[in-house]
Amino acid sequence: MNNSSLADQAYTALKKDIITCALEPGSQMAQAQLVERYHFGLTPIREALKRLESEGYVQSIPRFGYLVSPITLEDINNIYELRKVLEVSAVRFAALRASDGQLRHIRESANFTYRYKDTQSYLDFLQENTAFHTQVALASGNARLSEMIGGLLDMMTRIFHLGLDLRDSAEEMRQEHIALATALQARDPIETERIVMEQISRSQQRVVERLSQWMIERASASSANPPITPQTTLKENPK
Repeated sequence: MNNSSLADQAYTALKKDIITCALEPGSQMAQAQLVERYHFGLTPIREALKRLESEGYVQSIPRFGYLVSPITLEDINNIYELRKVLEVSAVRFAALRASDGQLRHIRESANFTYRYKDTQSYLDFLQENTAFHTQVALASGNARLSEMIGGLLDMMTRIFHLGLDLRDSAEEMRQEHIALATALQARDPIETERIVMEQISRSQQRVVERLSQWMIERASASSANPPITPQTTLKENPK
């Protein structure tokens, strides 16, 4: 098997663990540790890390290794603010411009859900979620808007995954998608805007609440043995 294929496999394995927080946000990783953990050679691991760094999932630390990019409340609020701007425009345009066939297909694809506390089910659900919202954006007739929303949702996968683990919201989220698709079929731009704003706000609330819980849990677990922080490492290893 060539190094390119191994690098792709290493990238897929690392990205999955970052998205599911098996590799915790803010945790530090040395390349040698990753070689041992994933059983890939140094070259595939190094190539995978470079790719993940370009996508914003990890950050390099000179003379140490890599840091899993932290998830901060400021980042979450900024990203959700952008999502509201983009998706409100997309659903309004879709309600006005989409063909009957597009809206019918959106309605047919809205009925999807996940199993609570099932990591693979979360990943499958989030893929369907991205596909659904991208499909809505495509129905707006604005290809650039659709591309921006698709990229943003892909970037948010790790954040969404964090929110899914807060409580079982599977049925609530299924109904949210159905409600949006129904309003689109009714070609009601005002109602679609209201629904998508409420959905995004609830998603943001779930993620912020879960992140706050996770930060408390992590602080409690490490209180007896405080870890070296990324800030300390960077101060000790200035560029």
